[in-house]
Amino acid sequence: MRTRMMMTDMSKPRARSSPLILRSPPKAGVSKDERALAQSDGTWAALYRLMAWLSPAFPVGAFSYSGGLEWAVEAGDIADARSLQGWLAVVVTEGGGFCDAVLFTNAHRATASGDDVLLRETAELAAALSPSKERHLETTSQGRAFVVAARAAWPCASLDRLAALWDGPVAYPVAVAVTAAGHDVPLAPALHAFLHAATANLISAGVRLIPLGQTDGQRVLAALEPAIDATAARAMAMPLDDIGSASFRADIASMRHETQYTRLFRS
Repeated sequence: MRTRMMMTDMSKPRARSSPLILRSPPKAGVSKDERALAQSDGTWAALYRLMAWLSPAFPVGAFSYSGGLEWAVEAGDIADARSLQGWLAVVVTEGGGFCDAVLFTNAHRATASGDDVLLRETAELAAALSPSKERHLETTSQGRAFVVAARAAWPCASLDRLAALWDGPVAYPVAVAVTAAGHDVPLAPALHAFLHAATANLISAGVRLIPLGQTDGQRVLAALEPAIDATAARAMAMPLDDIGSASFRADIASMRHETQYTRLFRS
């Protein structure tokens, strides 16, 4: 019986050998996930590029815009960390942050799939959707600066394609999304990183305007993590035609800032 079982096992075709690196004994103290990530060069390349493009050091001038927060602070709508968190939660989930997320999603997918019609429609809508003059200045100035810097340091064919399809001003979420897709950075991490960077920039403006301590600013950012995650999920499931916002006070703030007597920020 034992001999028959051994012969039967030997007669079965052998499974294809795995690559040598996968058959090597695991290192002590290194998890399975860590070993998988260590073998994924694409993961690290995408992370590196996202950190570069969305770093405060990337030359888009984001530090000079407050998205209307400066007026909201002067008007008394925002006076502490709690009110800043509440204001930004609405902006991220129902206001300009959400609209930017939908525009980002559609621009990224259009670029990745080669859908020129959708890409042009997204770029055109993004340039026209701003509720105020300063909001338009904010998104198009940063978008233009991002394209210039990306072409100089991170060139890709998708930016040339965008320029051929659309000769108007490029909104910031479109510029980042097209570049990310052109460098094969997946949509989900790119969108989350974009929303995190935009929210962190507004918090930085609030820290300077209220003023708040840096630790309070980080508490606000941590508290907004669920809102950013929910916004990204909604945006990735929403077609371009269903885009819309409901943050009237924030839109009014960006309009009132245009005539504010003393200003530190451009919006």
